[in-house]
Amino acid sequence: MAPRNLINLENASLDFGKGKVLDGISIGVIQGNRTGIVGRNGGGKSTLLGVLAGLTQLDSGRLSVSNGVTIGTLNQVDNFGKIKTVREFLFHGDDENSWIRNSANREVVTELLGGEQFLDRDIAPLSGGEKRRISLAKLLIDKPDVLLLDEPTNHLDVEAVSWLANHLKNLNDVALVVVTHDRWFLDEVCEEMWEVIRGKVESYEGGYSAFVLAKAERERQGNTENIKRNNLIRKELAWLRRGAPARTAKPKFRIDAANELISAEPAPRDNVELLAFASARLGKTVFELQDADVAIGTNLLISRLDWNVGPGQRIGIVGINGAGKTTLLKTLSGDIAVKSGHLVRGKTVKLAYLSQHLEELDPNQRVLEAVESIAKHVEIGKGRTLSASQLCERLGFTTESQWTPVRDLSGGERRRLQLTRLLMSEPNVLFLEEPTNYFDVETLAALEDLLDSFAGTLVVISHDRYFLERTCDKFVGLLGNGALRDLPRGIDEYLELRQAIASDKVLIQKLKSSSSLAEIQRMKKNIAKYEKQIIKLSYEEQELYSQVKSAVCNHEELMELTQKIDKIRELKIAIEDEWMNASAKLEK
Repeated sequence: MAPRNLINLENASLDFGKGKVLDGISIGVIQGNRTGIVGRNGGGKSTLLGVLAGLTQLDSGRLSVSNGVTIGTLNQVDNFGKIKTVREFLFHGDDENSWIRNSANREVVTELLGGEQFLDRDIAPLSGGEKRRISLAKLLIDKPDVLLLDEPTNHLDVEAVSWLANHLKNLNDVALVVVTHDRWFLDEVCEEMWEVIRGKVESYEGGYSAFVLAKAERERQGNTENIKRNNLIRKELAWLRRGAPARTAKPKFRIDAANELISAEPAPRDNVELLAFASARLGKTVFELQDADVAIGTNLLISRLDWNVGPGQRIGIVGINGAGKTTLLKTLSGDIAVKSGHLVRGKTVKLAYLSQHLEELDPNQRVLEAVESIAKHVEIGKGRTLSASQLCERLGFTTESQWTPVRDLSGGERRRLQLTRLLMSEPNVLFLEEPTNYFDVETLAALEDLLDSFAGTLVVISHDRYFLERTCDKFVGLLGNGALRDLPRGIDEYLELRQAIASDKVLIQKLKSSSSLAEIQRMKKNIAKYEKQIIKLSYEEQELYSQVKSAVCNHEELMELTQKIDKIRELKIAIEDEWMNASAKLEK
């Protein structure tokens, strides 16, 4: 039986008084289809979702929903009414423990809410992120015919986003329409893309990567006048082909056409050139933690950490909530002191830190004035400069909106303004904590383009996997066991490690209950031994790196040093694996 059309829009138009948000569009939601919606902020993405849900009335045109079709909507604002507990909201009217007998519902409760203990909590005092997870869990448990999701990955970490993508892909008969700036999620889940642009909806087959290619082809064939925008699309396409080949290997992605479009497109950034420039400005030392304990009050998060953040490095930090990602950045910045050990900070470090909290801004200043109060021009490398107005435009503030008073900006716009001001200060070290929140995909592409020419040290915490992989060359993870682990294979390796830890918990509990005191002591001694070996190898590796700098003109010596470094890395990874396995057995 052919899939049926569940929701239909015919010649739909809507105008809020500032021009048409929707202008005569005709689209349909088909059973089992998974559609992603992209477009600029304020362009009508959420409005379109509201129209499909029947929550926003059209000025003209027709919305029709097939008989018996159920629609579930995740909005930006959660509404729980007078319901008191999480359990009551999720399973109202059901037998108290009926959800336990349903494996899919058990998985939703475990993965999104952390387990059964969360169900008896009162909803009212919960954080916005927790309430968001509850609303999403309700939709997945109810499993309507159509899921309309507005930014479902907000407040989810990398691990939860990966789980959600897999879960949605297994809902075979459910139609999905999703608005999100999470491009990895769009690529992983969606089979069709709608771009809301100038009141119209343009349809593209495939996920986000295929959308980028098809858009680049359309721009070229249409001889577009927007050269800057076209260049950004081509640059992102070049990265997708060179930097993330697995994502573009899908059959729907036309590789030959992509290769033709980017044949003359250089790599997004020249890491060697950036490193040389960063070394000149930063020197050899940026941050170095030596046998450091990182803690919040009496809560020890990371133990005996030896970590060197070097000039020009681009590091992505991933980890479970509460493992210490933000605390680690604040320790490096000096906002939090190390509990023990030492922090060495380079003398030439000029740090800019985009945190999750908005700094105080003068509400009476206009956007451009707030940026120009930092600087009127900024260097972006290779002798190029941007004016304050040009940088504002790159990050989503049009010429007209640059004269908006700060007091009239939304939370997302204030965050963009904060980032713009930080970049205008010309730092040589940049810490970004969840920088992609409230950004549309076009603004994210522009930000990534700017960061490509940033020659300093970049450290990023984000749940946006696409942004992390696009901007960072190295990854480290906090697995919740008090250690910071190198991730040579990136986020895939992190997810594999987290899955292994989760699946081993039952086995670990059995081991602990049956282990004698002598066995536990033996495991502790092994852990201490592994830690000493890792520290020794880390110092040997650093020593070899220092020798590399003086051997750049001696090819044979350089090759020999490189081989030694590779051997030490392999041995270090093997010992770290042994250390992690031994530590896992002692976890509670």
